[in-house]
Amino acid sequence: MKKDFETKFVGWSFIFAAILLWGGWMFSTHNVGEYLKADDFAPIGEHVWYWIWMYRIHIFGWVTLGIAMFGLVSILNQKPYRVIVIPGIGMIVVGTFTLAIAAAFYYNFGAWGVGKTMDKSPEEVQTFMDSILSTNNYVTCFNRFGRIFSGVGLILFGFALAKWNIVNKWIAYLGLLMGLAAVILILSIADNFELYKPLFHIKVLWMVLMGAWILIKGMNVTEEQ
Repeated sequence: MKKDFETKFVGWSFIFAAILLWGGWMFSTHNVGEYLKADDFAPIGEHVWYWIWMYRIHIFGWVTLGIAMFGLVSILNQKPYRVIVIPGIGMIVVGTFTLAIAAAFYYNFGAWGVGKTMDKSPEEVQTFMDSILSTNNYVTCFNRFGRIFSGVGLILFGFALAKWNIVNKWIAYLGLLMGLAAVILILSIADNFELYKPLFHIKVLWMVLMGAWILIKGMNVTEEQ
């Protein structure tokens, strides 16, 4: 079992990412759905600076998850793991930063929209919403593809974890099944974050389990000679 500074860094990165990602979302005063809507701006504006900071924390949760994944690549970039691990982690990282970009749009346009819609008539608010309609729809695609990319990556990565017993098999299978569920859910339904939301919480739980296992037990890998 490999248990050293490298594994500790990865383990703590997973846990820190989970705290930021989940905490920023759960403690926010208002959560945006698949699209920014006109009625999002009033609740955002009630505590706009607090809302901004919670969204920043949430976004840095995605960034820290990317750091954890890059850390894993540095450990698992050897035979026989790398043939599956690197493509899997690569897809997870692409999906993670696609989701971070989508979240950054909601953060920026949500805060900006508070000022643009304040004390405006319904007609003026609708004009503003029409002006961001195309971007709003593009960002929804970012959300969907981010989840798809991450899901495909988790299928590959979970399979690799289980195949070589790198971590506990149940944690490995949870990642694999979570990825499969994300892909099926996103491909089979229309835009509806409420249906995807449970997978977000399961993903955070998986991150905590990964981090805790790696910190306590280490990783079952051998150093390539």
